[in-house]
Amino acid sequence: MLLVTGIDADHGGESLLLLASHLAALGLVYPYRLMPPSNRGLASGHDLDGDGRAGGPGDAQGWGDFRGAGAMALLSRLPILRSELRDFSTLLWRDLPGATLPRQPGGAPFPSEAAQRVQRLSSGGHWEVPLMLGSGQVLRLLATHASPPVFDGPEDANGLRNRDELRFWQLFLNGWAPDGGPGARAPFVLAGRFNLDPERGEGRREVLDALLSDPRLADLRPGDGSGDGAASHDTWRREGGGGLRLDYLLPSADLRVLGTGVLALDPGSAAQSRPVWLDIALPDPPG
Repeated sequence: MLLVTGIDADHGGESLLLLASHLAALGLVYPYRLMPPSNRGLASGHDLDGDGRAGGPGDAQGWGDFRGAGAMALLSRLPILRSELRDFSTLLWRDLPGATLPRQPGGAPFPSEAAQRVQRLSSGGHWEVPLMLGSGQVLRLLATHASPPVFDGPEDANGLRNRDELRFWQLFLNGWAPDGGPGARAPFVLAGRFNLDPERGEGRREVLDALLSDPRLADLRPGDGSGDGAASHDTWRREGGGGLRLDYLLPSADLRVLGTGVLALDPGSAAQSRPVWLDIALPDPPG
């Protein structure tokens, strides 16, 4: 399966179809595809970024100039059990247990109480996607694309949102779910762009530290040994050199990892992101 973040979605799904067709021409066939409606560019009707105006890209539920700008999509060789798909992207930020919403210097809600009544937690998405295996087992992909913890002011709205978007998964691991259903069920892989490095750059790292050290997950710090000026596990190359680890594939502890890594970029490539790959073996079916 291939999880893509930052792909523009259109009403007819043509962008995803074109991507699948291009990959098929390279011998990579993904017959099953998923791109639910995205929070990216979804108008909120409120001033969410506190600039005094409503209707801009920063006022959407997830930053975007139009609905679906920079969305998330899944391409899979395994059948997707669509009837069991769980999309938690409509959860309001304030309804996450223990949510920490931003405040103005005087203590009032930022940017306003009315805005916080409608703002969703997910900027890019929170999904649980069940995939059917040939053995009859189900592998669940927990997919996410969090806000970058930058581009805000002293209220740290994006930093707090990024922390709570990741904290959602810690609560899910602990058995909580916003729909009242079960939490994380192994085997699973938690995957996506967390937009947070464990050691460098901006952001509130305590929740990421908790996830990476959780015994129910395996963090293998994949590397490629590329020697391109960034650490081998960095997935995003910064202008001027260096990089950050922003993208993650974290399998449940019951899965046996056969290999993992980060694809190296061609030195002349203009791309900044490097894909992470993971090769796993499922546990034997019960009985």
